[in-house]
Parts: sequence; structure tokens; C-alpha cells
Amino acid sequence: MAPWRRDVRLSWGQRLGCAGLSGALSLSLTAPLEVATVLAQVGGSGRGPGVPARGSPPTGLLRLGLRLGRAQGLRALWKGNGVACLHLGPSGALQLAAYRKLVLLFMDDLGCVSQWSAIVAGSLAGMVATIVTYPIDVVKTRLIVQNLLEPSYTGILHAFYTIYHQEGFLALYRGVSLTVLGAVPFSIGSFLVYMNLDKLWNEPRDRFSPLQNFANGCLVAGVAQSLSFPFDTVKRKMQGTLET
Repeated sequence: MAPWRRDVRLSWGQRLGCAGLSGALSLSLTAPLEVATVLAQVGGSGRGPGVPARGSPPTGLLRLGLRLGRAQGLRALWKGNGVACLHLGPSGALQLAAYRKLVLLFMDDLGCVSQWSAIVAGSLAGMVATIVTYPIDVVKTRLIVQNLLEPSYTGILHAFYTIYHQEGFLALYRGVSLTVLGAVPFSIGSFLVYMNLDKLWNEPRDRFSPLQNFANGCLVAGVAQSLSFPFDTVKRKMQGTLET
């Protein structure tokens, strides 16, 4: 396997800034899909008009989004997007810092690591960042499933305060074990697809065009997300359930 060498063209701060801006833009553009997906996963745990009731037949994401927009207003399609964007900062910083430390464990005397080692280091770094910032993800889910017309939480800080004082500290980490378990099929799926991209296009990876790289990213993400989606569904149900 060809060695992978660290790219030194961008500084640590530049990498973090680029990742934050691109992440915030992509999150804002896809926020309605995220809201509809979470509400479909949570199901009967969701609250408010436009949210499917427990035991109701499955609803398409488009129909669910339109119903939610009519019932709670257009702003409801971007519920939780603010905290999701804020989550990018600490999560990205932790992931980059952890990756820089972990990749040193796999680096040889020439400063190179194999592609497999780089993927393992990236997966472990992502897991560290996810666990540390997990309470922010719980708050995002609660903001999404609440009724915007009669909100249980008036904002991010109020949601943190309310969950902690009414349900306890462990409520902020409800479902975190499923995140760790779901990372296994996610990483395996990503690795298997990535290692066979050259066979798919019948040419080496270093000669891929930008369009091919975009298609590759969509394919890798689609396969990995599909494999880990059952874990994510159960996690969202646990996050969105109030414990009194």
C-alpha cells in the first residue's frame, strides 16, 4: 500500500477554519433534511403539530417536512441548526488535535503513515471528539423534537440547564454507547469502499478528477451511513426521550 504523507500546505488554524466554514454551510443547506430525518427516527417521542404520532404509518421525508413547515412555521425546518453549527468548533478542534497526536503513533522514521493507519487514526480521533462533545448533540436533538409553538427550551443554554437539573448529568450522555458501536460499521464501510474506488473507476486514486472525488465522497458516506443508521435511529430515540 502506498504511503500517505501529511499535507503541510495549510496550518492547523487554517484547516480548522476551512472545516468550520464548509461544515456550517453544508449543515445549513441540509438542515431541513436533518430535521425531518430526526423526527422520523424519534417518531412518537416527538412533540407538537406536524410531528408523527406513535404508531402512525411511515411518512416520507418531503411530506413530513412540508407538514412541519405548515404546522410550526418555516423556521421549524432549521430547528437545532444553530447548536449544530456551534458544535463544529469544539468538535473540529478536538478531532484535529487528537488526530495529530494519534497519527504520530503510526508514523515511521520518514514521517509517513500507511493509508490504513491514517484511516484508523482518523476514526479514533472522530470517536474522541464525538464522545467529548456528545451533550451538544443531545441538546440538538431535543431542540429538533420540541414543539416550536410551545417550546420546552428557549435556547441552547436553557436546554443544557433544564436537562441537567431535571434529568441529571447522565441524560446528556444518553445513547453515547450506540455512537461508539455505530462507529464500527461506519469505519468498516468507509474503508472497504475507499479501498475499491480504483477498481470502480479503473484508474489510480491519485488521478481522480474533482467530480470523481465528489462522487466518491457521496458513495463512501452513503454506504457508511446506511450501515450505521440503525444505531443512529436507536440513539436518537434515546436522546429525544424525556426522563422525569
